[in-house]
Amino acid sequence: MMKKIGLALIASSMTVTAFAASIGASSPQKDQLGYSYGYVMGRTNADTLKDLNVDAFVQGLKEGAQGKDSALSDEAMAKVLSQYKKQVEAKQLYAFQQLAQDNLKRGEAFLAENAKKSGVISTKSGLQYQVLSAGKGKSPKASSRVKVNYEGRLLDGTVFDSSIARNHPVEFQLSQVIPGWTEGLQLMKEGEKARLFIPAKLAYGEVGSGDAIGPNSTLIFDIELLEILPSK
Repeated sequence: MMKKIGLALIASSMTVTAFAASIGASSPQKDQLGYSYGYVMGRTNADTLKDLNVDAFVQGLKEGAQGKDSALSDEAMAKVLSQYKKQVEAKQLYAFQQLAQDNLKRGEAFLAENAKKSGVISTKSGLQYQVLSAGKGKSPKASSRVKVNYEGRLLDGTVFDSSIARNHPVEFQLSQVIPGWTEGLQLMKEGEKARLFIPAKLAYGEVGSGDAIGPNSTLIFDIELLEILPSK
């Protein structure tokens, strides 16, 4: 019986492969549509499909689409899907925690070396800054509203945000931004350009920000303090 099933699966795989190879621009629309759905689904879910028996997946897809009775009970399917979800989440959490540890160590090593460079000043909080071009105006307070141009980079040089590239300065209140900016901008004068080296604890911490800034990322900002704005 097992031998017959094995032969049947091999034959089925050969048939699918031969059919897929024959799909082209001249194929009937129904065939092109089916192939396109399958291809996009496979490409979009490539990581998930690595953990699956693809033959079993195709069988479930066909039987579900045809309205046939499931080979597994609803409870059994819910259980296995729940277990798989927990496994994936555990792997993702582990990878996230490893990335956070790696970023923290990398940031600490960078800041330790950077502090030795000429012109780099370190504050008690761990913030480092370097004056690129001196300003002559006033310095803002923690409650001040300011107008700045900036560019933010990761330690590998990746630019994750830049008002300079957008050619559009931003305005904000110092109390509403990351601690590294709140502290760093108070050290600047109007018209000044400075580079801030911000440890993760003064930036986005263990959480990070979106896809661009990972957990425990040390950030580098080039900032030009254009103007201290009147309070609203």
